[in-house]
Amino acid sequence: MKVITQSVNFNADKKLIDFIQKRMDKLDMFYDKVIQSDVFLKVENTSDKENKIFEAKLSVPGDSFVVKKQCKSFEEGADMAVSSLERQLKKRKEKLRAHL
Repeated sequence: MKVITQSVNFNADKKLIDFIQKRMDKLDMFYDKVIQSDVFLKVENTSDKENKIFEAKLSVPGDSFVVKKQCKSFEEGADMAVSSLERQLKKRKEKLRAHL
């Protein structure tokens, strides 16, 4: 799957981008028709510890899923977003099977 990662107001290191790619690739196991995913990494300027925003937009034929998570680290956000997308993809697959 093609993952386009964009970091806003900072430069993401290679290790973080590879981690996100690996997590997003797991979604192919649940739904093989994923076209691409756009990932946005943002850091908010607040004193709050949970100032990292992980936003992912997953494109599938005829639809797209958007997940936004706010966490202490981007890795934690990636894990939470992928599990959320996983549930959405399973749901979509079950709906498609029900219509056949």
